[in-house]
Amino acid sequence: MTCREFLSAEMKKRILILDGPKGTMIQRKQLGEAEYRGERFKDWKGSLKGDNDILSITQPEIIMSIHEEHLAAGSDIIQTNTFNGTSFSQADFGMQALVYELNQKAARIALEAAARWTAKTPGKPRFVAGSLGPTNKSASVAQDVENPGHRSVTWNELYEAYSEPVRAFLDAGVDLIIIETIFDTLNGKAALSAAIDGMRSRSMDVPIMVSGTIVDLSGRNLSGQTVEAFLASMDRPELFSIGLNCSLGANQMKPFLAALARHAPFP
Repeated sequence: MTCREFLSAEMKKRILILDGPKGTMIQRKQLGEAEYRGERFKDWKGSLKGDNDILSITQPEIIMSIHEEHLAAGSDIIQTNTFNGTSFSQADFGMQALVYELNQKAARIALEAAARWTAKTPGKPRFVAGSLGPTNKSASVAQDVENPGHRSVTWNELYEAYSEPVRAFLDAGVDLIIIETIFDTLNGKAALSAAIDGMRSRSMDVPIMVSGTIVDLSGRNLSGQTVEAFLASMDRPELFSIGLNCSLGANQMKPFLAALARHAPFP
């Protein structure tokens, strides 16, 4: 039975649990510059403190321990520690050349943790979703009020930036891909295209989860779409699920999640 088949059948019986945050749990560790650098990057020319993704290389035991906490709490699906795993986000630290490595390393850590817990609870297998975060660029929103037609990034640049982590995830053998914290629908569509094309090039079928972010009580994302419009824009047969993350807090998000539930042809 494939991951898609198993999870689809299981969802008819119960609510599946996705893991919780990485960033705030890393913050609790109160790591300093030396911990972020580790031995490998001790002479790195710039600061690495705050680059949580690089910890998969320099402090893998910390990332493993966070996965273990989520799995112990009952997570069915855990996400890789790759929220800022694109070349755009890693450019802030001069780490663009390590994007493939850090994504693959993060995937392998999560897969090892999931396999260990599957062995402990064979009736409740655990799965890993490779996480594609939002980047720090927007394809829809103008950055310069004096030049409203200007954009800080093109579709092709976003597509290429997302394609590299996708290759790393698929090479590592993740069970799913999650495109998360989508504040700009055009960015999300670029990530979705990169994920679908990456799978097609390998003749693979990896379920894709999508999770958007709304910015205020109007229920719109940063590029101005309502959740219904967001759903229509992202609707592809390859999607396994759609949802919302971060945003306004659980109670205020309920009406928008209900709107998704009424219209989405998938969970």
